[in-house]
Amino acid sequence: MLNTVYRLTAPRTIEPVVVSQGTTDKVIVRPTHLSICNADQRYYQGTRSKEVLAKKLPMALIHEGIGRVVSDNVGTFQPGDIVVMLPNAPTEQDEFIAENYLRSSRFCGSGFDGFMQESMVLPPERVVLLPQDVNCEVAAFTELVSVATHAISRFDKIAHGRRERIGVWGDGNMGYIVSLLLHTRYPDAKIVVFGRNESKLHDFTFADETHLVDDVSGVELVDHAFECAGGEGSVAAIEQIIDRINPEGTVSLLGVSENNVPINTRMVLEKGLRLFGSSRSGREDFEATVRLYHEHPEVLDYLAALVCSVNEARQISDISAAFEAGIPKPIGKLSGARRSSAGTCRVIQARKR
Repeated sequence: MLNTVYRLTAPRTIEPVVVSQGTTDKVIVRPTHLSICNADQRYYQGTRSKEVLAKKLPMALIHEGIGRVVSDNVGTFQPGDIVVMLPNAPTEQDEFIAENYLRSSRFCGSGFDGFMQESMVLPPERVVLLPQDVNCEVAAFTELVSVATHAISRFDKIAHGRRERIGVWGDGNMGYIVSLLLHTRYPDAKIVVFGRNESKLHDFTFADETHLVDDVSGVELVDHAFECAGGEGSVAAIEQIIDRINPEGTVSLLGVSENNVPINTRMVLEKGLRLFGSSRSGREDFEATVRLYHEHPEVLDYLAALVCSVNEARQISDISAAFEAGIPKPIGKLSGARRSSAGTCRVIQARKR
């Protein structure tokens, strides 16, 4: 099959290339809604290091997205089914190590072509059926939600059972989603959110408490914590978590930082804290996220608050315009491109939080 792939060849430069792809035992999905994340923007804007750009480009961006099945010669899906596409591409299985941590796994839009293509040719195990009445503009960033699902699943296995107060540091998209899923998963626990921006904290209407990080005196300690700040904010967030968590609490690290982050290991030792990292997700996490959509449809309503704009893309300049539109946004999630059956691709900008 001949397929058009829209590759980033240099910062802010997207060019089409036609490739031949085999379709034996594969599902062909036409992307309809794609979501642009910060990682995509770093490639597009050229803020990654020169060494990384030289190694990765040319490459099609975007690893968050959904689409409609065009054909499936395996028989798992029906034409027209709305599905979420899985970006992780494991090359092996391990009894103990999850697919998203295997060093041999590849990831769409980070090492090989992402979803910015006319069609995606995928193994059936890299596709998960969505509710057919799902809000597609929200479902576009199911991958991001699955990352939160994965982190909470790991937390559930690692953390001790006292979960009266769970703290979340970070008022961005990941902090919002993690807080929402914790609220849904542990309805008897108090979800306490710490952030830097009061206006963002107002959006956490499902949280039991919200606090500015520079005004925590008198705030009760938490039993466990999730660090979702990332970037330069990780340093202060982790430092405050260690100070504001009860002994033997578990700290889940989700925030991505380009630089090394110093940690007060002395207090980690004295308090007997458990720190674990969580990155990306696997098929089980996507399936669990879709079950969440079925069982708690109100979650989709809350997630809809993250979408701030929808941009239709009929040509390459429209795709570039969608990326450019996301750069100055102070708050929200870029929910990427949506393509209709007529070939129009709608690029959804979610709020940059």
